[in-house]
Amino acid sequence: MTDNRTTEDNFFEEQEESIDFKKIAYILISKWYWVAVSMFICTLIAFLYLRYKTPSYNISARVLVNDEKKGGGMLGGADMLGDLGSLLGTKSTVDNEAEILKTRYLMEKVVRQLDLNVTYYRTGRIKDIELYNPPFKVEIVKGVDTIKATDVRVSFLNANSLLVSTPTFEKKVPLGAIFKIPKVGDLRITSTSGVKANQKDYIFNITSIDSKVADLQQALTVEVKNKLITIIDLNFKYPIPRKGEDILRELLKKYVEGNLNDKNEVADSTVKFIQNRLAYIGGELGDLEGNIQGFKQRNSLADMSEQSKQLVQVTSDYVKQLAQVETQISIMESLQQYLKDADNKRILPSSLIPADLVFSGAIDKYNQLTLERARKLIGMTENNPSIILIDKEIQNAREDIESNLATTLDGFLITKRKIKAQMQQAENQVKDVPKIERSYLNLARQQQIKQELYIFLMQKAEETAISKTSNIANSKTIDPPKSEVKPFAPNRKLILGLGLIIGIIIPIGLVYIKELLNDKIQSQEDITKATQVPIIGEISHNEDSDNLVVANSSRSAISEQFRALRTNLSFFFNDQSSRVLLLTSSMSGEGKSFTAINLGNILALSNKKVLLMELDLRKPGLSTKLGVSNNQGFTNYIVNSSLVIKDLIKPLKINDNLSLLSSGPVPPNPAEMLLSEKTSELIEKLKTEYDYIIIDAPPVGLVTDAQLLSGTADMCMYLVRQSYTFKKQLAIPQDLHENGKMKKIGIVVNDIQASNGYGYGYGYGYGYGYGYGYGTYGHQVDKPKSKWQFWK
Repeated sequence: MTDNRTTEDNFFEEQEESIDFKKIAYILISKWYWVAVSMFICTLIAFLYLRYKTPSYNISARVLVNDEKKGGGMLGGADMLGDLGSLLGTKSTVDNEAEILKTRYLMEKVVRQLDLNVTYYRTGRIKDIELYNPPFKVEIVKGVDTIKATDVRVSFLNANSLLVSTPTFEKKVPLGAIFKIPKVGDLRITSTSGVKANQKDYIFNITSIDSKVADLQQALTVEVKNKLITIIDLNFKYPIPRKGEDILRELLKKYVEGNLNDKNEVADSTVKFIQNRLAYIGGELGDLEGNIQGFKQRNSLADMSEQSKQLVQVTSDYVKQLAQVETQISIMESLQQYLKDADNKRILPSSLIPADLVFSGAIDKYNQLTLERARKLIGMTENNPSIILIDKEIQNAREDIESNLATTLDGFLITKRKIKAQMQQAENQVKDVPKIERSYLNLARQQQIKQELYIFLMQKAEETAISKTSNIANSKTIDPPKSEVKPFAPNRKLILGLGLIIGIIIPIGLVYIKELLNDKIQSQEDITKATQVPIIGEISHNEDSDNLVVANSSRSAISEQFRALRTNLSFFFNDQSSRVLLLTSSMSGEGKSFTAINLGNILALSNKKVLLMELDLRKPGLSTKLGVSNNQGFTNYIVNSSLVIKDLIKPLKINDNLSLLSSGPVPPNPAEMLLSEKTSELIEKLKTEYDYIIIDAPPVGLVTDAQLLSGTADMCMYLVRQSYTFKKQLAIPQDLHENGKMKKIGIVVNDIQASNGYGYGYGYGYGYGYGYGYGTYGHQVDKPKSKWQFWK
């Protein structure tokens, strides 16, 4: 046994295992009905998936943005007060606007406006169908801090009451009454259309705003496909086309409103600043006019002299220039005070600053950062890193503005000193004017300065009010939201095609895995690759329970196979007068007894005297299969010298030429009994009486009994069984053949089923051209037992 195992291991280490794909194809063809069933089932699954999978539609829209960095847009001439700098806000780019459309803050406005955190469904047998216009509306009167996503079933009992239930909650509530659901909050259900009792149940899913916003943001795609133009493409995926269009339309609406609100906020800040300054300057101007009136009344000054009038006209231009300069100085100083307040996070009025591009750019940047900070603070805290970063940028922008203000203010102060010097020359000429008139000129000059400043502020206030009414957004919807006619998912052709392909792949994969993991004999090639021992016979699967399948007039496939085996044996024996056949195998259950019975019968049918010897002393089964008593047999003959051969031979009813020598009682030392001289003497005597002696020996792969009998046998028939014998066990007959341990050895393949792929590519198949009905030569053959056997 040790030698056998060593030889077996060495032999198979030299073999290269590979998968024969042609064999797999043959097996699949032989089992075409399984492939067809797999294709049908997978295609049916694909069809059901398409039938009940919620489709998803693609809703698209296009927005044109006024991007001045890319050559302007539709609003190129809309700035009526361009000489005042950037009057009403920041100038946007198409990339910035695309990012704004993606913001969570904008989508949250849409969710709150349309109550999208509540989704309505109508219950169905397989799936629930989402509704856009449900017959009722759910109002969240007071929600919990964090709403847990919950499916709530609603059943209308009658026109005024309904049953509300969740997996952990159930309550009957009147229509329109407030009720509370744990982990959700206080809700109210109102009817939007007539609801009849006993209608199908409805379900509404209620979730948190944040969760719904995140889901909708994932369904939204915003991109600038062409960098040379200022058009933004928006795509939104949703199962209900109309609802998806409304969501995208509301998103664009909120985007435009936000854009206008930013501009109006700048305008409102400017108006408020101007109004405060007007109130202050107006008060000073009123005080001056009162002082002038009191001065004239006290000094009875009805009119100035001609000289005074001339002096006033000479200095009027200087006074006007000085008034303008002082107005700008006053505005600059007010802005400086405005910026010194570090806690002031409001935007700066931009319409009052001089027409300076650098200064205007700094103001625009500051206002843009301030608006962005205000938007982010809705969902963040002051300690958020993003807010801290913006605060640093705002502080840098403040410093830039303060630096520019200081430089500009210095320039105005220099201009003021120059104008005052020129006025001083004119005032030297007033020395000869009476003191009263000179005092009056001073008051008149102060009045004119304040009046110029007041008029300037009034003008700016009107300009700001007018420009606010003409505010338009920086973008325009050139292609409103519209859904595609057909859903983009699921793809019907793709899904059905995948179902068909998977239906083919599954059986191929199963067969491939089975072949990959298979370690048992399946085909003739498995044998020829593993051993040089010739195959002398192939026996197909026996559908019947009877051990005898060979009859005198049988023309079945299995009978013809035993006839072919008889013919092949004749080539091995030539003209020998007696022929001793030894049947063995690798292990029990490979069909030695079945083969011995039918081979013996087929030989007996050729008018040959055949003896079956049951020499499997360890586990005899031949006599049992033949229905013969095994009380007396070979073991009795070995131990009892008084017995004669005739006492042991038992004729069989199967055929007059067929007899049996049973094993007898199971001995304690079977190997020693087979080594007995009487065993060889017995076989020599039997040779003179019988043409064929068929010895049913134990499996050579388990015990050495068969090798002990090999000296008395003319040929060894080594049984292997399809899908039963291990491939590695073929090393045993190869070893017997190579080392000459048996005179002649041939392999008989038993229990062949054509559906398992045996005989593929060898031209030697299941039935030798015979089938049920009438055979090739017109003889009646066996009929099938059932329809199932026929299909098999």
